[in-house]
Amino acid sequence: MNDNSAPTAAVLVIGDEILSGRTRDTNSNTIALFLAGLGIDLKEVRVVGDVESEIVAALNALRARYTYVFTTGGIGPTHDDITADAVAKAFGVGIDYHEEALALLAARIKPEDFNEMRRRMARIPFGGHLVKNSVSAAPGFQIENVFVMAGVPRIMQAMLEDIAPKLARGRVVQAVTISAPIGEGTIAAALAKVQAEYPAVSIGSYPFYRPDGFGTQLVVRGRDAALVGKASQAVEDIVRAAGAEPSRHSP
Repeated sequence: MNDNSAPTAAVLVIGDEILSGRTRDTNSNTIALFLAGLGIDLKEVRVVGDVESEIVAALNALRARYTYVFTTGGIGPTHDDITADAVAKAFGVGIDYHEEALALLAARIKPEDFNEMRRRMARIPFGGHLVKNSVSAAPGFQIENVFVMAGVPRIMQAMLEDIAPKLARGRVVQAVTISAPIGEGTIAAALAKVQAEYPAVSIGSYPFYRPDGFGTQLVVRGRDAALVGKASQAVEDIVRAAGAEPSRHSP
């Protein structure tokens, strides 16, 4: 499947806690599903630790290659929350307290608790525009094609709601999933021929092992519903020719 007109995106997950295994990254999956619904192709996911030089290098590589970059993590109040500074460095701009961000935080945090570390969450690179956070008020921000979001899943999801209207859309990918009680090696050669016949769709093969036996899930994806339908029928014909009965279900 190749559509050069579709917007593209990458996710940059930031945090030592992800690399150590202490925290499970669920944000990438959430963002992938969010983008799929907008017809935006997620092309790459990277994970980097809390090291400024690594964040800068990864961000500069990704923002030059894709339509959008979404970062998660590292914009809280603690010493290891260095994402905003790293983003400023990547863009070669300064960073300072943002008046609107300060006001948003001041409205949610008691004056006696609004200490210097909490004020850090209002530091935004020059040229950045706030991304609203309906959960805890502490904003993310957008600078050019980069959207900087929190790592806490619920807050990140709230930020996506604010980001959605700002994104260009593409044609949404259609998908058909076919389960077959057969090993993928049995149909691999025939499957390759179908893929060659329908280059505008993507055909994925994923073996599974269950208590009732093994089999293969075959996923046909593309932006042209008619072609997806034809390729799916061809895949089902292959499975039947191999002596098994396919079943089609939602992705």
